[in-house]
Amino acid sequence: MKSRLLAGLAAVVLAIVGAILVVSYAQGADSRALQNLEPVTVMVVQKAVPAGTPVATLAAFVTSQELPGKAVSKTALKNLDGLAGKVTAVALLPGEQLVAERLVEPEALKTSGSVEVPKGLQEVSFQLEPQRVVGGRIAVGDHVGIFINLKNGGMEGKGETTQLSIHKVLITAVQRAPVATPSPQSTPSGAAAAPAEDTSLPTGSLLLTVAVNEPDATKIVYASNFADIASIWLSKEPLDATEAARPGIMTRPEVYK
Repeated sequence: MKSRLLAGLAAVVLAIVGAILVVSYAQGADSRALQNLEPVTVMVVQKAVPAGTPVATLAAFVTSQELPGKAVSKTALKNLDGLAGKVTAVALLPGEQLVAERLVEPEALKTSGSVEVPKGLQEVSFQLEPQRVVGGRIAVGDHVGIFINLKNGGMEGKGETTQLSIHKVLITAVQRAPVATPSPQSTPSGAAAAPAEDTSLPTGSLLLTVAVNEPDATKIVYASNFADIASIWLSKEPLDATEAARPGIMTRPEVYK
């Protein structure tokens, strides 16, 4: 009886050892095959990346992956070192290699006047005063949060309401009223040059174009069209900004809580 039990245990152990050896050999074969292809580790897009995404937040969208050398682009990036300050020039799709030409300086994106609209979205425009647009400091490629304010009717018995209704919306175009250039006579002789960053108060309205889906486009059109009962306010909301678990609706009783 004991001999049969020992024989059975030995058979089980041998089966387990055999399975481990087979798996190890298979993994080794895959590794040897990959080595024969001269693998290269590069950055590959893991999740869809909107155009204008800063390199500072790009790590959440890409991963390092070994690919056969022959399949790797000559400009594929191995890491994000030394690329701080740059942004994605176009939308990136999962599975594609991150290549150097996809990253540009923010100025290059902004001076192009527009960015590529992500697949499935549509563009809609609306006009706002500078104080509703982060003081007018919004540029092409930025992402914004869109607050919608309703004077009445937003919620039964709640009166005026405000909600951050649409998150991380891509700005695809910004149009501003032309600014008059001061004449030489109006500038005192010997006056210092204007600072690199203009801190003067903006004047005139801004016409903004954003890329959104159909329901969000409808919300924007409604709030823009019925100005007597609704209005829009924007925040600058980068892609790594924290979002509340549930969208809150601000009412009078909630303001002082």
